[in-house]
Formats: sequence, C-alpha cells, structure tokens
Amino acid sequence: MFRSSITFGRHASLVLLRLQASQPRCFATVSSSIIAQPPHPPPPPSPEEGLVDDVPPLLDARVLQAAARPHATTIGEIVKQYLTSAGTVLDAALPYEPSPAAERRPRIGDPGESAREVVTVAHVARDGLEHKLTLASGFALNVRDKGVAGEGEGETLVLTCAHTLEEARTWRLRNWPLLMSAMTNRRTKQASGTFVVAGRGSALKVFPVSRVVSALPRSDLLLLSCALPEGMVRTLPVSPYPAHAGTAIRAHFVAHDTLRTTEGWNEWIGDTWGKWEAGRVVGYRDFAGRETEPGTYDALSHLLFTPLPTAGSSGGPIIDEETGAVVGVMLGTRMDSRVEGSRGWGVPAESIFEMFSLPGLEGKK
Repeated sequence: MFRSSITFGRHASLVLLRLQASQPRCFATVSSSIIAQPPHPPPPPSPEEGLVDDVPPLLDARVLQAAARPHATTIGEIVKQYLTSAGTVLDAALPYEPSPAAERRPRIGDPGESAREVVTVAHVARDGLEHKLTLASGFALNVRDKGVAGEGEGETLVLTCAHTLEEARTWRLRNWPLLMSAMTNRRTKQASGTFVVAGRGSALKVFPVSRVVSALPRSDLLLLSCALPEGMVRTLPVSPYPAHAGTAIRAHFVAHDTLRTTEGWNEWIGDTWGKWEAGRVVGYRDFAGRETEPGTYDALSHLLFTPLPTAGSSGGPIIDEETGAVVGVMLGTRMDSRVEGSRGWGVPAESIFEMFSLPGLEGKK
C-alpha cells in the first residue's frame, strides 16, 4: 500500500508537469491605473540657471572665486611638482622646539587664534559648472622658503597631508577630456590651483600656492610655499622627539556641517567649525603595520591616537598638551585591530624633519 501510493503520487506529478508545459506561460502585468507612474524628469537646467541656483557654501565659493582670478600655478603644475619634488631635502633647517616658550605655544583657549594657527588647504580644478574641490587642514612652519631662481623666496611654508591632492589628481585623470577643454578655453584656463585659506568666519582670505617645495608620499606629507601677509598666520613649534604612549594631546578637529552646539566648537574659517579636541597617544606602527615603540631602533612610521578625527582634519597638527609642541600630523582613521577597533591615524612630527637639513649643515651639500 505504501509503495503504490508513492508510485501514484509520482505519476500524478509527471502528468501535471506535462500539462503545464503544454500551456502557454502567463506573466503578471500591472495596469498603470493601479500603480501611478512617476513623472518624467525635468530637463537639465541651462548653464545660466545653474549659475544662479547652484551656489556653494561660503568657503567653497571664496575658493572658486580665487581660482577664477589670474594666478601663476595651476593644479596640473602642482601635481607635477608633487611628483618631482618627492623626497627633496631643503637647504634649510627646521628649528628643534620640543619645549617652546609660552609665546610660541598654540593658544588653545582663544578661538580667534585657531584660524591663524591652523589653516585650510584647498585643491580645485574647474571647467564651467563642473569642478572638484578637496579640503584639508595645514599649519605654517617656523622657516621661510629660500626659493628657486628667485621665485618663492621669503614665502611661508605650509605643511599639510598629500592624499587630498591625490584625490584631485585622480579626478583630473578621470576627467582628462574635460580638463583639456578647460585648458583651451581662455576663460577657464587658469581656473584651478591650490590655495591656503586663513581668517575667521567671513573675514577669511584666500591665497594661491606658488609651488610644492617637498613631499613625502609614503608618509602622506606635503610642503607648500605660499606668499602670506605678515601676521596672517602663526607658525607652530615642532618637536623632533616622539611622544610616548599615554601622552595627553590636543588635536585640531574640523566640522564642515551646520552649527555645532556641543561644548568646545567655535567658528573657524568661513562657514566651518574648529575645536582643539583632547586625546591621548595610543602607540606607533611601522610601514608594515607592526607595533613599535619610541627609544628603540624601530621605525616610528605612523602614530595612533584617540579620539577619531573628523573629516577635514587631515593635515592638522597634534600637539603635546603639556609642552604645546607639535608631535604629529593627522591623516585620518584606520582599523587598529578587531579588539581595539578604529584609531586616529597620523604621522609623528619627526617625519617632518626628513624634508629639512640637519641644524648646522645648511648649505653644505
């Protein structure tokens, strides 16, 4: 009985499948009266309409205005200089300031001074309504540019991160036909470049970068030369010695969104907000990701710190809270381990000195 029931069920299934195969297939359809169809998208706006409606924020607008004015160095030339100046050691020495005097230390409690101690570095490429704008932080060093063939002599040296320029470079490669048309267009030929922005709130000023002085791509560092008026920025002291794990630090964080209501955020450059965030040094890693420690022969290639930096803080300084000297440069965040989670990622300040001659050896190449 049991076997016959199985045989009958299998036979019935085969008959049913054959009947279904012999009939035409029917597909479900939905009438437009049941589900409303979306309206057709409006036609793209004309260039004139886009110029009126597509107004960027204050900081972006000022940078784009500066890019439209005549200046010497375009973003293409900046990228070329970045590639050719990698590893360049300047014929100048950066002063060792591990314990700077009180007047040299950053004024953390003065919101107005943060727009002079930490600046915005903007890389922009534009053609008509299309543009690429990348922003980073940076700070001025206590040494002047000696220039090349008389060009750039006496200008301020600004240190920042290199990966934001890499972003502009990548966009430039992807949009090469667009930029080629821009270079042949007399009106937009020079509408690109790298700029240093300083000044609090709407009083910000935008200055074109004249050249790339040196770069350490592996350490993600970029050194720029810019003609800034006297007193526009304050140079920060840099320590050649690494801070030990657990050292209390202050890192300059940036916010590009709306008004920050939490304690510590203050009006910074343009419509951005800044804050000297308290944190600690967590440790160091070499280029292979292995844990290293100060006082050994291990390479201190990267610095881990807390808390996690905000977007736009890359290139900003990390200072020793006790001494006020720069001990690192922020680069972003990275996963330390599955247990520890993400950490702030930077480069120790001793890497900055790789771009300069040793004290007393200037001019002795």
